[in-house]
Amino acid sequence: MDSQSNQTNNSPFSLIDGASGFGLSVSHESEELSKIVTNLDNDINERLEAFEDIINIDIGDTSLGRARNLERETGLRQLYIKFEGGNPTGTQKDRIAFAQCHDALRRNFDSITLATCGNYGVAVALAAHLAGLKCFIFIPETYHTRRIIEMEKMGATIVRTPGNYEDAVEHSKQVALDREYYDANPGGANTHLQLISYAEIAFEIYDVLHDAPKIVAAPVSNGTMLAGIHRGFATLFKRGKTSRIPRIVAGSSFKKNPIILSFKKGLDYCADLSPETIRETKVNEALINWHSFDGDIALNSIYSSEGWADDVSDSRLSYVSKLLKDKEGLSVLPASTAGLIALLEMHKKEDFNNDRFVAVLTGRK
Repeated sequence: MDSQSNQTNNSPFSLIDGASGFGLSVSHESEELSKIVTNLDNDINERLEAFEDIINIDIGDTSLGRARNLERETGLRQLYIKFEGGNPTGTQKDRIAFAQCHDALRRNFDSITLATCGNYGVAVALAAHLAGLKCFIFIPETYHTRRIIEMEKMGATIVRTPGNYEDAVEHSKQVALDREYYDANPGGANTHLQLISYAEIAFEIYDVLHDAPKIVAAPVSNGTMLAGIHRGFATLFKRGKTSRIPRIVAGSSFKKNPIILSFKKGLDYCADLSPETIRETKVNEALINWHSFDGDIALNSIYSSEGWADDVSDSRLSYVSKLLKDKEGLSVLPASTAGLIALLEMHKKEDFNNDRFVAVLTGRK
């Protein structure tokens, strides 16, 4: 953030997947607006308007710039990085976290719940803190995320659950049902809202390039962001704003994502993996799952755009994140480089020059 930003925590954190940063940061103006939002004596319309102002000030409009040094390293010209690290928690998850907290306020909920591997949880914790909502975050007890510190500083209640991420989602969903909390989990009634929020990434890319790039590459887990970006570009194309819809490229952890393996098998639906085959590491936790909650939508986005999907090893994710640090000065989450790697690997087989390409990354600059 800029020099006027106020950091919620002044001590550096080791963010999930190894990128380093300085905790959460929002503008001083947003902190002042939060006082209006959290004051229950204020009219609900005044509170909603103040929270919308927070979203407009601090969420989205992240940088899009050419990675010229990486271009020289890889031979792929006009490669642009859409760097979601400019969001308060360093990831694209802030987009859906703030949108859903706004929706929760509008619908008069006082509590919000979700399951997370780390990044989504800290995004919702921050948004809920600024909105004055109680936040309950379910995390598998075997997961390693260090971002729990940040979630707790934002006042979130952490619930460690047995099993894997998908089990944590089911726990959270049941609590939402039993206690009438707002359910911010993937694959539920809020999918449309999440897709609309991620479509903003496409609109922001268009605002800079004034057309759709040839390819947009992104990391994929549940598939929501990937599907949202595709939906955004499909909307722009239908409105006559762009000359095409970009090919959508997905990257994820090696043999640990249903979307990737379903694409490689040529399936027209997203088939679940066997839970016992999933092994999480500190690098791949942000990507792995045996069930992708929005996998069918994401898979359709890849097929309909004539894109592709590929999986990537932990060592390759770590190597490219270091390359980005050395060549571009970007401190990124290694897991977020999966889409970029899928693009670069295909570039070795096909001539992708004489066009423009965008990779979505997260982390801290």
